Amino acid sequence: MTRSIDYGSLMHRAMRSLIQEVLQDVAENGLPGAHHFFITFDTNHPEAQLAPWLRERYPEEMTVVMQHWFDALEVSDDGFSVTLNFGESPEPLHIPYDAIQTFVDPSVEFGLRFESHEEDEDDNGDDDDPTPDDGDDHVDTDDSHQDAEVVSLDSFRK
Repeated sequence: MTRSIDYGSLMHRAMRSLIQEVLQDVAENGLPGAHHFFITFDTNHPEAQLAPWLRERYPEEMTVVMQHWFDALEVSDDGFSVTLNFGESPEPLHIPYDAIQTFVDPSVEFGLRFESHEEDEDDNGDDDDPTPDDGDDHVDTDDSHQDAEVVSLDSFRK
């Protein structure tokens, strides 16, 4: 068997490390300027921790917004914990980096999308591979008890 360099896996780790570094800075210094994040994650990930009603409402994935109000942001090597407000109901979450599917900061048109292994196999058989977000994706920005609203990232472009 021929040994090869797994660039996809290496990029995956590097991009998750970037997210960790950004969140650590926010935990220490707050969000600078207009920066804010849309983070979509797999609610079925075995290490994801969220309230039962949130898991029931979002059985596969959930997008959270870190912008105006968040509390108790704690960043570790494996993931981060944060308390977010859902319709006047503060709820603690723990999101492992491995559960993150997209990380977007629309204030600077920056985004990462982590392709799942199944999607890659359907496309070309490569391992997990982060790809920059091209801005054409839609992000569910619902952080309340109302029905989800889908907005295009183009609406945040300058």
